[in-house]
Amino acid sequence: MANHSYSVVNMHLVTLSYPGKISREELYKIKPVEFKIVKEFMKAKPLVDDEWKNMLIFGDNLVALRTLLEDDRVRQKVRLVYIDPPFGTGGIFRGRKHVSASIKDEVAYHDMPLSPQYLEFIRRRLIFLHDLLAENGSIYVHVDVSAVHYIKVIMDEIFGLESLANDIARVKCNPKNFERKAYGNIRDSILFYVKNYGKNVWNDPREPYTEEDIKRLFPKVDKDGRRYTTVPLHAPGETRNGPTGRPWRGLMPPSGRHWRYPPEFLDKLERMGLIEWSSTGNPRLKIYADEYIKKGKKMQDVWLNYKDPIYPNYPTEKNLEMVMKIVEASSNPGDIVLDAFCGSGTLAIAAEKLNRKWICMDISPLAIETTLRRILRLESYSPFVLINATGEELPERLRRAVEKA
Repeated sequence: MANHSYSVVNMHLVTLSYPGKISREELYKIKPVEFKIVKEFMKAKPLVDDEWKNMLIFGDNLVALRTLLEDDRVRQKVRLVYIDPPFGTGGIFRGRKHVSASIKDEVAYHDMPLSPQYLEFIRRRLIFLHDLLAENGSIYVHVDVSAVHYIKVIMDEIFGLESLANDIARVKCNPKNFERKAYGNIRDSILFYVKNYGKNVWNDPREPYTEEDIKRLFPKVDKDGRRYTTVPLHAPGETRNGPTGRPWRGLMPPSGRHWRYPPEFLDKLERMGLIEWSSTGNPRLKIYADEYIKKGKKMQDVWLNYKDPIYPNYPTEKNLEMVMKIVEASSNPGDIVLDAFCGSGTLAIAAEKLNRKWICMDISPLAIETTLRRILRLESYSPFVLINATGEELPERLRRAVEKA
């Protein structure tokens, strides 16, 4: 769970029931398909000389994921999954190069409405993604607020309630003034689960402090012009026999608390000028901004700075910096990262920039064409193959795009 201090009893008995929900055994009856290599692309040497090639897969992601489960290089080797699946809106999404889509724009994909069919569509893919993940792997599922509660219950079933790391609220756009008897909606959700809680790769991502942060958190200024704040020198819990429970400078720690440091270290802090005495005679530790902010600010579960691009390459395209932050947090260079609904290929771009191996797939020809175009525009990219997993010929437009590449 996001807060692992909560007590949980028999929550594994809570499941989502709806028509069309099949068993894992039935799901695995889906047969793998042939991965037909259409073309190989290379502009730089591979990350390591292990004959790996990144994969851009055109086809139904359900059968593509099932096929990858037969690949020893991939099964239980994927360190990170990030997916931004359809949101269950029932809408038609079109490709565009301007702020608002037009009916003249090419259709990118048809979204199914929020329904039992939609939930099962997501669930089946999540089961395969769970089985592809490494034991220390993580998955981020980007969903709309109208569907997130259902998807969370499904993920609890598949991954276990204890595997929920965060439900991240992401501000997606500027405030809206639509006429409705409710608050404006400016956020969506990212469900962050891990294969095994506590074992997942975690690189503790940080963000820089803003000037406003520094002024707010470090309101005091010393004689040299350095910003600082002060914090108590005591902490919760009594120490009866240890040195942190003894008097220092004639003072005992407050009732129910102990000194954070032994008396000899408190003396050292005093000599270094790092203790400030309040007007009531209480000692407090000085924390200087210029030293504290070097590490950066720990990221929280509300993300304000990763709004959708105004001029996307593809409808529903997500913020590249956000995806890069996720890749940095939950994988290491050389790891495999996977996106089963790649859209404009933002995960592939992030993976290339951060030296990760990648697998991306989509059933939309426009998505594959957009992803291919974005990758080929990079100054450098690792070897990758375009794979046709449909069992049919490429659509004419996609075939022409490949020929021109």
